[in-house]
Amino acid sequence: MLLRSLRSWAARSLRSMGPGSSGSPGSLDSGAGPLWAPRRACPPDKDREKDKEKKAVVCIEGNIASGKTTCLEFFSNTTDVEVLMEPVLKWRNVHGHNPLSLMYHNASRWGLTLQTYVQLTMLDQHTRPQMSPVRLMERSIYSARYIFVENLYRSGKMPEVDYAILSEWFDWIIKNIDVSVDLIVYLRTTPEICYQRLKMRCREEEKVIPVEYLSAIHHLYEEWLVTGSLFPAAAPVLVIEADHNLEKMLELFEQNRARILTPENWKHGP
Repeated sequence: MLLRSLRSWAARSLRSMGPGSSGSPGSLDSGAGPLWAPRRACPPDKDREKDKEKKAVVCIEGNIASGKTTCLEFFSNTTDVEVLMEPVLKWRNVHGHNPLSLMYHNASRWGLTLQTYVQLTMLDQHTRPQMSPVRLMERSIYSARYIFVENLYRSGKMPEVDYAILSEWFDWIIKNIDVSVDLIVYLRTTPEICYQRLKMRCREEEKVIPVEYLSAIHHLYEEWLVTGSLFPAAAPVLVIEADHNLEKMLELFEQNRARILTPENWKHGP
């Protein structure tokens, strides 16, 4: 049912945009490392470049408890910047059901259910109208596919048919809908530090997460955004080492303010 709804919603969105339109589909209403330019997953055409000339999207990526929310809150009061938090509240309550908790307790049974909804809600995040010159997003539709779906499949908790269906949906989305991003900020943390932070914040769904899960997510992020051996990055990547305490992290965010918020610093290589 969710897959059928996503397909119908996407088709309606494309029809409403019309041929050649640059408008967005409707909303559901619901120490720093180097900056480098990997190959793009979906090179933008001239119309897309023109449309995005004055607006940019930056995705804050990283493991669970890597400091993404802290980073977004730090920049949230900046002029001409809007922030979109990960829609976790939606994942916790779908007409009274909590697919996030269900997935953590039984990934083999509920992995497809959660990730289908994650893909839908992240698509909504990418396509909702942008009001400010710079948008900061917590994660992206890319990490939903390249990290979390990939981990379910590699760990043997997602059947190949489920993996194939989600992959086909993702491939169709990035080819037919503008979900492009301009910069990825990777908050690089060791799994052990993430585990310590996770235990301190005591979120109900996260109580069952073992350090081995965080290690698997960490290795996928490293493959995707550091070594480039997993999937193509969708934009230049800024790596910020994020194992530090809060005071040090706030210093690093301030030091990297211009690199994160200034489009001239996001040039792609040839």
